This record gives sequence, structure tokens and C-alpha cells, in this order.
Amino acid sequence: MSTTEFLRVSDLHAFYGESHVLHGMDFTVRRGECISLLGRNGAGRTTTLRAILGLTGRRTGSIMLNGREVINLPSHRIAQLGVGYCPEERGIYANLSCEENLLLPPQVGSGGLSLDELYDMFPNLKERRNSQGTRLSGGEQQMLAMARILRTGARLLLLDEISEGLAPVIVQKLGEVIRKLKERDYTIILVEQNFRFAAPLADRMFIVEHGQVAAEIQRHEIAEKQEMLKEYLGV
Repeated sequence: MSTTEFLRVSDLHAFYGESHVLHGMDFTVRRGECISLLGRNGAGRTTTLRAILGLTGRRTGSIMLNGREVINLPSHRIAQLGVGYCPEERGIYANLSCEENLLLPPQVGSGGLSLDELYDMFPNLKERRNSQGTRLSGGEQQMLAMARILRTGARLLLLDEISEGLAPVIVQKLGEVIRKLKERDYTIILVEQNFRFAAPLADRMFIVEHGQVAAEIQRHEIAEKQEMLKEYLGV
């Protein structure tokens, strides 16, 4: 992991219509770092990912991506700067095969993984490459949603609740994939309810409450900050 700052979110406010959801989010992510946004439902974690990509309503504040201000750019331009979003609902096209789903998104940068590389990383998808999206299991759909953004060449990955509702063996596989991506210098933001999944992967964790960062925890501080984690997360 480098010391170069890749993303800086400063005093970020976001709105859905009249609803004010983010109340001054502040955090940074270094190139090659994996951070996790932890918090209870409704704290503003998913909205933070959506706001980075411009998928909320009105936004104010600053979002610096690789040294460039993107707060006023439309979503497609932000994506073209190398941001990949894996939403909680996965967004698999039901009538397309697994491989057609993989090939559909445009490339936003060089260095996207090839089909062969993706099938090496996700062997299940190779076995199911001709299966329709509707015939994939929940775990296979989650793998496909992740693989799809890796093909685009995105270098900043926004991953929303990727472990939710999946069998432990699939969750373990997704953790292995994230470790491999960190080795390849991807920058990753994980939104997770599953603290035990996020904690070994994240270099730093930000606890989000009421649309703000309430606390920052380094990985080596987890043991000494158990009381704080219990207070905020109930873990």
C-alpha cells in the first residue's frame, strides 16, 4: 500500500429530495488501501458510496479522486475515471448468460482483468458461464457482480454488503478475492454489517453514525477498542 492519497471526502452532505442523509462525511483512502465503513442500518454508509458516484440527489462538499475534484461531475464521468460500484442488489441481467453479463459493461481504463483471469479468480463462474442470470445462486450472482466491475479496468472499488446472506464458504471465497485485489494495488471501500468479515480485510475502519464519521479504528487497535465497537455496532 502506498502513502499516496487516492480519495478524499470532505464535508460531504447528500440529500434524497428533502431528506438530508449525509451530514459532513470526512475520510481519506490511500492508493491500494482497503477501508470499511461500519455502522447500523440507516447510518449513511450506502449513501456515502452512492454519493461518491453521484447517484444521490443534491451533494455539497468535496470529493477529490486521484487529485481531481469530482463533486460536480455526472455519474458516467466519475465511473470513467476508474470507479466501480457493486451495489447490494447486484444488478444482474436475468435474461443474459453469466458470460454475457461479464462482457456487457464498457471498459473505463486499461488493466481490466481478462475473462481467463476472472475465471481463474472465480472458478464457479467458468462452470456457469452459459447459465442465465436467474439460474445463478445468490453467491454466484455476487461473484458475477464483482467480476463484472473488475473487467472494466476500475481501480477504486465500492463494494456494498457483498457478504450479506451468503453461505460461509462463499464469504470466505470473497475474502480471498479481496486479498488478491489488494495485492494488485486496487483501492477498496467496503460497506459491511458483518464486522468479522470486514475486520481482517480492512486496513482502517470508519464507524458511521447519523451521516458522519463517528470514529476511526486502525486494524491493530481492534482488540483495545472492543468497548467502542460494542457501543456503536453491538458486536
